[in-house]
Amino acid sequence: MKTLRTPAELADAGLIAPERLPALEAVAARYAVAVTPGMADLIDVTNAADPIAAQFLPREEELILDPLERADPIGDEAHSPVHGVVHRYPDRVLLKLTHTCAVYCRFCFRREMVGPEGHGNMTAEQLDAAMAYIAQRPDIWEVIVTGGDPLVLSPRRLREAMDRLSAIPHVKIVRFHTRIPVVTPEAITGELVAALRTPGKTTWIALHANHPREMTPAARAACAKLVDGGVAMVSQTVLLKGVNDDPETLGALMRAFVETRIKPYYLHHMDLAPGTGHLRTTIEEGQAVMRALRGAYSGLCQPTYVLDIPDGHGKVPIGPGYLSEGMVEDPAGRGRAYPPEA
Repeated sequence: MKTLRTPAELADAGLIAPERLPALEAVAARYAVAVTPGMADLIDVTNAADPIAAQFLPREEELILDPLERADPIGDEAHSPVHGVVHRYPDRVLLKLTHTCAVYCRFCFRREMVGPEGHGNMTAEQLDAAMAYIAQRPDIWEVIVTGGDPLVLSPRRLREAMDRLSAIPHVKIVRFHTRIPVVTPEAITGELVAALRTPGKTTWIALHANHPREMTPAARAACAKLVDGGVAMVSQTVLLKGVNDDPETLGALMRAFVETRIKPYYLHHMDLAPGTGHLRTTIEEGQAVMRALRGAYSGLCQPTYVLDIPDGHGKVPIGPGYLSEGMVEDPAGRGRAYPPEA
């Protein structure tokens, strides 16, 4: 089975009803569509609220725009000194080698930039300029390779990028943001793992997954190859209405990460990307889910709930608070005096 890239292919595979084709063709004309065989196999077509389908299958609601939504919701362009580099924080930069993904999430905050009609791969000249920018700034300690999904690139291309970063002494950490171990686990080969490692640098992968069903045996095996090959792993998850916005589902996902030697890192409040309102929760709902995780699930399973402030003003934690004047709330929700009475 091949990756499904059009509504017609989705209909032929039995994933959408044929009568929805005209409306979904309009969606696909604006936002890229791609569903890998692994993700297609996970979709339960008998469940109208299937959480895998909600992430990958186009919906008519994507053409409904909220006035607060914006094409560049976290302000990448405002902090891009050269093509493919985003420098928002002093000690780290994003390096966007490609704007291609193996799958296209229906809530992507870069959905106006990715896909066949998006910004494409960096040219040799653009990569030269990006590497020169990084090399000239000794405060840059970490390079976060993102996109798009950088692991769609060949091991040769990844090795070339790592070799160039290896020659920059002040860069110590290289982090890749990817969905590939989940959506195309067969792509995680020994050659790819070796391409991600280079002497003098520590390589991390931030794995994006949003539902425990994504953590299949094949996905876990792919992650094991990475960890056993010397790549440290953290997770990132987007809080999505109807997908993972309850403590049981989110807790099961966090446990699956920890069982796979992946430390839960970020739970993102969904960005104000265009046409994504049908999947967006409120911050209060997200805080309630996080509050329910605390105490009920191991401390290893606690991500940081964060918001990227629109227009490039940075990422901040927005989890629930437990302190008030003279009081602290315990995991069961009961107020306790602190300092305690003598």
